[in-house]
Amino acid sequence: MVEDLRLDSLEGVGPVTTRKLSDAGVHNVMDLIVRGPVEIASITGMEKDTAEKIVEKARQHLVEGGVIASHFTSATEIYKHRQSIGKITTGTNCLDTLFDGGVETQALTEVYGEFGCGKTQFAHTMSVMVQKSKEEGGLDGSVLYIDTENTFRPERIVSIAKAHDMDPEKVLDRIIVARAYNSSHQILILEESGPVIEENNVKLIVADSAVGLFRAEYLGRGTLSVRQQKLNHFVHLLSRIAETYNCAAIATNQVMASPDVFFGDPTRPIGGNVVAHTSTYRIYFKKSGKKRIARMVDSPHHPEEEVIFALGEAGVIDLEDADKKTTKKATIKKTTKKATKKTKDLEVESTVETPEVEATVESTVETPEVEATVESTVETPEVEATVETPEVEATVETPEVEATVESTVETPEVDATAEIETDDF
Repeated sequence: MVEDLRLDSLEGVGPVTTRKLSDAGVHNVMDLIVRGPVEIASITGMEKDTAEKIVEKARQHLVEGGVIASHFTSATEIYKHRQSIGKITTGTNCLDTLFDGGVETQALTEVYGEFGCGKTQFAHTMSVMVQKSKEEGGLDGSVLYIDTENTFRPERIVSIAKAHDMDPEKVLDRIIVARAYNSSHQILILEESGPVIEENNVKLIVADSAVGLFRAEYLGRGTLSVRQQKLNHFVHLLSRIAETYNCAAIATNQVMASPDVFFGDPTRPIGGNVVAHTSTYRIYFKKSGKKRIARMVDSPHHPEEEVIFALGEAGVIDLEDADKKTTKKATIKKTTKKATKKTKDLEVESTVETPEVEATVESTVETPEVEATVESTVETPEVEATVETPEVEATVETPEVEATVESTVETPEVDATAEIETDDF
């Protein structure tokens, strides 16, 4: 297949023409179709008629190989071809419903919205999902990520891959990042992407963002026409590459506030009608608290509808999954708070209930040795057991202290024993 796409395989293209085309960034037959005769003539310096003949030969070559369609095709054949077009799942039920199964190949999908609405998160999620197998909703392909705002984060790719039970190292190896520093460099990256797409089996091209550098470099109304011409060239080139190489293309776009709108949403995408007409599908992302709303603005066959999604560890997620995670986090927090409160209460109770000082005081007060000796002498005297005198009742009815005093003073032990001994004899 690679030999069939070489420039030397075309009739009438010799070594000199091949060298000219290669120096201009045209490396295979598909690049001739993508660039077109006007651009081929301008970048190589050859005549326009010659460039048109070469491009027409390249088109016939690809038609014979079944890569692109011929001039006239029935609607039935187009319908059968549409059934075989690949789709990349978004990993969410809501966005898959919006896209009717996923992001299509051979089409340019534009996502615009204000900052923080989830455009870059969506691009990161799709860079992971495209690497899944076809049975799991992916295309088992690589990614070409054109980063114009320095927002690509491999850490985010790792977290999304782990959330989808994928190997992060393998996922990172299959993402080719091209950092664009100006609008001309951004166009050059796309023009030189043909061999990279073929060698690495690229199935998704991401431009994040597609309009940012053009917007920053061309300021004022005086440069508006030049900016729109270059922007038109870039988005058309991206669309033709997606169609020719059978891969999906996602372009994120910035927005501006229209001052003449008094009612409704004043948000308008950058790029004007040039970008609007080139994009196959146009989706508007907007924020609603922690939720995100995606609305299908323009599509050849999708209805205009809105869906609600959220952002999480797995990238873009369904709102139900986000609610489940928030409830789990809330229950975990509640249980941890209760556990900490219980431990604190137990610590306080243990310190209050069993102090060492109070225990020693209570033991000394409640059971003194002196009282024990006094009670034993009063309750069981030898005299009470033998003599039936009223003094014993007095000692029982009176409190313990008085009993001790009276017993010691009034009834000495010596006199009682003397009387008893005399009576017995």
